Amino acid sequence: MHKLLDILASGIHDAKNQLFVAESIIAAAEAAHGIPMGEARYAIESAANRLSRTLTAYHLMRHDAAAAVTPTIVGDVCDEVMLAQKKHLAERGVELNIDCQVFDEWPLDRDLVTDMLNNAVQNAGRFADKAVQVSATTDDGWLCLRVDDDGPGFATLPPAVGTGLMVAERLARLHHRHERQGGLRLSNQGALGGARFELRLP
Repeated sequence: MHKLLDILASGIHDAKNQLFVAESIIAAAEAAHGIPMGEARYAIESAANRLSRTLTAYHLMRHDAAAAVTPTIVGDVCDEVMLAQKKHLAERGVELNIDCQVFDEWPLDRDLVTDMLNNAVQNAGRFADKAVQVSATTDDGWLCLRVDDDGPGFATLPPAVGTGLMVAERLARLHHRHERQGGLRLSNQGALGGARFELRLP
């Protein structure tokens, strides 16, 4: 099994590199001919970055490594997600809002958590009508990072677990403190009336 996973990881690495080549070609054509291709470049960059994070996640899980947990300003994570996703969602007519109520640092792996939130926002944007919200609160010693949308919600609960959710759940569990382990909660109890993705970190 590990050998098969290593082969798949190698394929992901090659695909990621080819996406960067494609992005460079599109950027050059855009500059030469004045044709706006921002959405195409965004899609390629997002896919390449996602593959990079998937490789990181694979290596963490493959080698039972620990997450790079350090004290992190939660608001900075929320701002990074806003910066990465707001323009793309706006072009689809979806407004992204941030409601961060956590002003202190929290121990977490910034890269992994940011990637999970970016992925959740992208997924929410696919089903949202007009709005997506990222919020951060604390609850009885847990950091709760939520992504809500105003779409139709999950068709079934629990939803079918795809690769993205499976990886996110595993990465959440790499965060452990005070005999608690991180995890995910999915529901149709979102603040905007649609689906909710909630990442809970101890």
